[in-house]
Amino acid sequence: MKRMTYLGAAALCFAGLTATLGQAATVGTYNTLTGAAPLVIGHRGAPAYLPENSIGGNELAAKMGSDFIETDVMMTKDNVLIAMHDTTLERTTNVEEIYAPRNGGYAVSDFTYEELRALTVNPTGSGADTFPGFTPSADNPYRIPTFADMLDALTAYNDANGTSVGMLTEGKYSDNIDTSRAVIQTLIDKGYDTPEKSVVQSFDFNNVSDYAELLDAAGVEMGVAQLGVGWPLDDGTLGVLSIGGAFGTLTQLSQYTDTVALSFRTITKELIAAAHGESLSVYGWTFRPDDQKEAFELAETFLDWGLDGFITDNPDYLRRVVDAYDDQVSPVPLPAGMPLLVVALLGLVGLRRRV
Repeated sequence: MKRMTYLGAAALCFAGLTATLGQAATVGTYNTLTGAAPLVIGHRGAPAYLPENSIGGNELAAKMGSDFIETDVMMTKDNVLIAMHDTTLERTTNVEEIYAPRNGGYAVSDFTYEELRALTVNPTGSGADTFPGFTPSADNPYRIPTFADMLDALTAYNDANGTSVGMLTEGKYSDNIDTSRAVIQTLIDKGYDTPEKSVVQSFDFNNVSDYAELLDAAGVEMGVAQLGVGWPLDDGTLGVLSIGGAFGTLTQLSQYTDTVALSFRTITKELIAAAHGESLSVYGWTFRPDDQKEAFELAETFLDWGLDGFITDNPDYLRRVVDAYDDQVSPVPLPAGMPLLVVALLGLVGLRRRV
C-alpha cells in the first residue's frame, strides 16, 4: 500500500486552474515533496510553555499556529487510551502525592483511568502552569485526558476558530495489534479519518505496518509515518533505524508509509532528496530552540533542503520561521510553472493504495 502526500497539491492546483494562460500569475514553491510550506507540528502540544500531552497545552499549540499536534497514546490497566508519553507517571504528574507505589513504581499500566483522573499533569523543563495572555477553554485543562477527549477538544477548537489543525498520533507501546486497532478506530470514530486531519506513527516497525493494514481493512486514508533515525548502510543505501535495531530502506518503507519522521540531527540533504524520490515526506524531531534567533538558525538549512515538517516544543518560534521563509520563496510564473501543476494534479489523483 502507498499513500501519496496531500498537502500543497490542492493549493497548487487551485492557483493554476484559476490562472489564465495569458496572465502573469505566480505560485510560490518550496523544496518540500509537494512544493507546499512545511508543517509546524506541536510536539506533545507546547511543552516549552505548558504541561505536555494536555488539552490546555494543545490549545496553546494550536493558537501558536501549529498545523498538527503530536500526541502520544497508550493504554491504562482497564484498556482506556490516554494521552501520555512515558510508561510511568512520575515525571509528568503528581502521582507520588496521591498514590503509593504499585509493583515498585508508578507504571501507567498499573492504574485504571478512574484512578488517573485524580492526577494533574505537571509542567516539565521550561514549562509552567500558565502562559501570559492565555486562558484555556477547558474546565480542567491539565488532567490526564483520554485520547477521545483530546480529539474532541481539538475538534471543538477547530470549530470555534475556523481552523483545521490535525492530529499526529504516536503509539507509545510495543507491538500490540489490539491497541493499534483501538487507536485507528478512535480516530475514525472522532472524524480524524483523512490525511488532512490525521497521521499515525510509531518507532515500532510492527505497529506502523499494522496501522497501514488496519487502514486498508477499514477503507480509510490517513498519513502513516515511521519514526526513527536516518541511517546509511555501508553500501550507501539510505533508510530508517529504529528500536531494537530494526531497519527499513526508504524503498521498503515507501510501500506502506508516506512519511519518515527522523531525529533532525540524522537528516541530510541527500536523505531528504532520496526520500522525496520515493514519494516520502520527511519530518524532523525535536526542534527545541532557546529563542527566536536560534530557531531561525536551526531551521534555515532544513528549509533549504526541503524538510516537510518541523516537530517542535516551540511551535510559536517555528511558525514565525516558516512564515518568514514563505515571504522569500521565489514565485514560479505560469504557464512556465505548469509542470508543477501537473505533478500536483497527479498527486491528487494518486491518493490511492499500492500493494
